[in-house]
Amino acid sequence: MSINAGGNMNLHVAWRKASRSTSNGGECVEVADASSIVAVRDSKDPDGPKLVVSRRDFRRFAEAIKTH
Repeated sequence: MSINAGGNMNLHVAWRKASRSTSNGGECVEVADASSIVAVRDSKDPDGPKLVVSRRDFRRFAEAIKTH
């Protein structure tokens, strides 16, 4: 699948279910990483919007939610 990473840059990425997502049909997210970015999407809406952030910002976000 391709994601628009800003400007004219489209990246082909492989999505995987986030390790903390459950398989009970609840709130699952999928993540994809490519070079300097990480993309996040709702697994129930793969064609919907994606959140694209830098690896650095994603790392900060992941650390922040682990502690809460």
